[in-house]
Amino acid sequence: MTQITIPRPDDWHLHLRDGAMMQGVLPETTRHFARAIIMPNLVPPVVTAADAMAYRERILAALPEGAQFDPLMVLYLTEDTDPADVAAAHATGLVKSVKLYPAGATTNSHGGVRDFDKVRAVFETMAEIGMPLCMHGEVTTPEVDIFDREAVFIETILDPIRRKTPDLRVVMEHITTKQGVDYARSGGDTLAATITTHHLIINRNHILVGGIKPHYYCLPVAKREEHRLALVEAATSGDARFFLGTDSAPHADHLKEHACGCAGCFTATNTMQLLAHVFDAQGKLDELAKFASQNGPAFYRLPENTAQMTLVKTDEAAQWPDKIMTEAGPVTVFDPGFPVYWHVQP
Repeated sequence: MTQITIPRPDDWHLHLRDGAMMQGVLPETTRHFARAIIMPNLVPPVVTAADAMAYRERILAALPEGAQFDPLMVLYLTEDTDPADVAAAHATGLVKSVKLYPAGATTNSHGGVRDFDKVRAVFETMAEIGMPLCMHGEVTTPEVDIFDREAVFIETILDPIRRKTPDLRVVMEHITTKQGVDYARSGGDTLAATITTHHLIINRNHILVGGIKPHYYCLPVAKREEHRLALVEAATSGDARFFLGTDSAPHADHLKEHACGCAGCFTATNTMQLLAHVFDAQGKLDELAKFASQNGPAFYRLPENTAQMTLVKTDEAAQWPDKIMTEAGPVTVFDPGFPVYWHVQP
């Protein structure tokens, strides 16, 4: 196959930041994606329904002229989150989920949850109204090795939460391990998982071999090759439990390229071409629509996009900018490390 047409894709895990950074990176998403789940870990975070509405208005005001894009808003879960406010936010139809960050797990997560019993009432309310909980699935206890944090989270936090609130609909975000794949497959129709573009392409060697590569550093950190292969198999399988969440995370270069660099890979610009390459290499191009365009809306109980996207494979390697220039500083675009011959038709 050298051409494929799919429903216009959605991104079910996206960081847009705010202010000058958002102004600079938003066009990279709206060029290809119809909708996106917008992460709430701003400073200060998007905690209440009012916060979410205000952030949504800032996003809409920043849209490029002519862009057709629907930001799907998310509340940042804290130990003080009011279940009634969550229900009211959900009732607007504009707030689609709540995000659980274990405190200290990733960028701007210091206000996240430490005592999960304190948010039990929120979980119960969400289960009653059918609102999905998006989870950053890593423990933060210092004694747990960073490469084991996802597996330990599944065993000690995620599974107990789901046993206590079995009707809670959960998205395991950016899974990075075979254990994550296996658990997602065990969970029935209340459990799904997003997979990022970069975790389908890099393993931990890409970050560390031949010198530290800060633009491959993300959280959850890339794991061994066996885990990458499990993610590729899951993403390309057509299984309805798995769908695209890029976790595209812009940081200005000066915040990535120093002694304590920020976590995140910026993939909004070239995700669809990279996915076509990955699925093509597996002989699974016919499953790309499910992963990028159909499984996500089905889980979130939203209609599939009616607009379409066509990707074409040619003999000419695709080109994209090395950096996106923003008033907050340059942002380096993810480099897969190999030529890609798939192109998104204008």
